[in-house]
Amino acid sequence: MTRCSNFAGKVMLTAGTLYCALLVTACGNAQNASGAASTASTGPSAATPSGSESAGQTRAAGGSVRYTPGEKDLKYLYATTVPVATLQPGQTLETSTVDAFGNVIQKPGDTLAKVKGDNPLTGPFAVQGAEPGDTLVVKILELTVDGNQGVGATAPGFGALNPTSYTPMLNPPIPERIWFYPIDHATNEATFRALDSSFSVKIPLQPFFGCIGVAPAGGEARSSIVPAENGGNMDAPEARAGNTVYLPVNVPGALLYLGDGHAAMGDGEVAGTAIEVPLKARLQLDLIKRKAIRWPRFENEHEIMAAGAYRPLDDALRIGFTELVGWMHADYGLSDLDSYELLSKVAKIHLTEMVDPNYVVVASIDKKYLPPKK
Repeated sequence: MTRCSNFAGKVMLTAGTLYCALLVTACGNAQNASGAASTASTGPSAATPSGSESAGQTRAAGGSVRYTPGEKDLKYLYATTVPVATLQPGQTLETSTVDAFGNVIQKPGDTLAKVKGDNPLTGPFAVQGAEPGDTLVVKILELTVDGNQGVGATAPGFGALNPTSYTPMLNPPIPERIWFYPIDHATNEATFRALDSSFSVKIPLQPFFGCIGVAPAGGEARSSIVPAENGGNMDAPEARAGNTVYLPVNVPGALLYLGDGHAAMGDGEVAGTAIEVPLKARLQLDLIKRKAIRWPRFENEHEIMAAGAYRPLDDALRIGFTELVGWMHADYGLSDLDSYELLSKVAKIHLTEMVDPNYVVVASIDKKYLPPKK
């Protein structure tokens, strides 16, 4: 989910990349630092960066780490800051996230003016021994919608068919409207109810993280609405239970952030929101030492998938396919040109969103077309 208009900031063009950022990056760093200080010192929700026991972090039998954030613990930036918990490679994390609106839109009459910031993030979580040049491995074991309704919305300057200052149109902006989606956990469905007629339809649930990413390199702080090399707001249904997410480690500990839970979403997220929901999550975090990747990747039993995030859309596609070619060469032994040719015949392209400051494409290939892994 993305709604740049809610930030006390502006969209700016830097070195050909469109970022949605706060007016002053230093203020953003201060905001995350403030959140870290709050997390480290507010008592019930605190967790020590060493991974030891505290009121906000408990260890279950078997070595799992459990962490539940309070409102003051939520972050709005991917940045280098004090982790809320540190896990050993291979440990399981049980945690929760709020929805993209911070769980404040609950009933008819609630408006987006109540939202304090878009895509509040849980974390960051450090992994002991993670260093730049490693790959963070996030196995998504279980995702559960944590509530009985989801939310969708339109708003001015918000969505693929809305005018903005960079894509001006003569027609007036789309107005703010909010839809509520009752969730039936027994049937695993949500219900869309039209606002302007009596039409309704059931939508199957497929929960996933709209936001999953790590701290960026070079001391940068990225807004929670930005997808980029570090992952972030990719709005990729590939970040779902049963899949593994690979992320580049840019800073010691990796510093993983999670948020923006979606119960279901159409390709492109064209109106700017999915069915926005809080989530409960169970993940396993691990490392691939001394193996660097440049962009996020996904994998399951049947496919390998590589993400590209940029504008214009064709450059996002080029990034995704270049990364996929490199993956096929490094792990499956095919030459770059053989990989390129094969992808031209059997690859799939998924446009996950075209509403964020960068657009996201996921390029994939079914493993049945690949030789045995080296």
